[in-house]
Amino acid sequence: MPSRNLSDMGNRISIISLGGNAILRRGERGTIEEQFHNADSCMTEVAGMLSAGHRVVITHGNGPIVGNIVLRGECARNTIPPMPLYYSDADSEGGIGFMIQQTLYNRLMMIREVKDVVTIITQVVVEADDPAFSRPTKPIGPYYREREIEFLKKEKGWAMVRQAGGYRRVVPSPMPQRIVEKKVIQRLALEGVVVIAAGGGGVPVVETADGTLRGIDAVIDKDLTTSVLATEIGAESIIILTDVDRVYRNFGKPGEEGLGTVSLAEIKRLHAEGHFPPGSMGPKIEAAIRFLKSGGKRVVITLPELMGKALAGRAGTTIIS
Repeated sequence: MPSRNLSDMGNRISIISLGGNAILRRGERGTIEEQFHNADSCMTEVAGMLSAGHRVVITHGNGPIVGNIVLRGECARNTIPPMPLYYSDADSEGGIGFMIQQTLYNRLMMIREVKDVVTIITQVVVEADDPAFSRPTKPIGPYYREREIEFLKKEKGWAMVRQAGGYRRVVPSPMPQRIVEKKVIQRLALEGVVVIAAGGGGVPVVETADGTLRGIDAVIDKDLTTSVLATEIGAESIIILTDVDRVYRNFGKPGEEGLGTVSLAEIKRLHAEGHFPPGSMGPKIEAAIRFLKSGGKRVVITLPELMGKALAGRAGTTIIS
């Protein structure tokens, strides 16, 4: 179980959760140059936080990169055997982790801050009977035309959903239960190592009757995994970096209002009233509520470039327990 007394001893860990848009942004082709440039842009603020003495664990999203990896396998399926989705999850976690690891290391070198930075491929236990496996909802990959979907359903067994741009494959997104590598992540963070972990929500695995693990095809919500990881390693705060400057009540509607510092009770009330829709801000708020109810102190939600100001209370939304 989480070691909440660690914070009392002064060993305060913060988790920075990067959205998938931090690596690959809307409208970009997804070249390696674009991905490294975007990763580097985010690491300037992170490096500043580390130079101030914070102990940091970094998590990150993997969309739409994991969808591109799956598509790459599909395009080459007549030459190379296609890999399962959980393998693509691990593939994206390693690749994105490497980009963050290298760009952060370089940023730290520029300010003469010596820190070890490591990436840990992270397995996340889910329940085999999670209802999500019978109701896939997580869109991945490109958009398809209507005439293609019957083939994809019949030949590949894919579940498809209609969206504004066409049809997309949807996969299960089960609830994360526990982090297999939590002890080593915690130990390294307490030693001052910057740990990149649970990328893309981690690699979903199920525990078998004899205690061994096996991968299962799914994509776990990265913010929910971040919440579980933060609780299990005794983190004090989560900083969620996304594509809006703060959380909004009535977002995109009449009466839209940005939230500054709010209590757990207030954010729970707004969530129950439906202010945070699924698929956008909803999972982030749900993750924040779970973390704070489990003993966490603070969740900050903002843009990557506003992280420093948000931590000082001058930008973003801060939810406190």
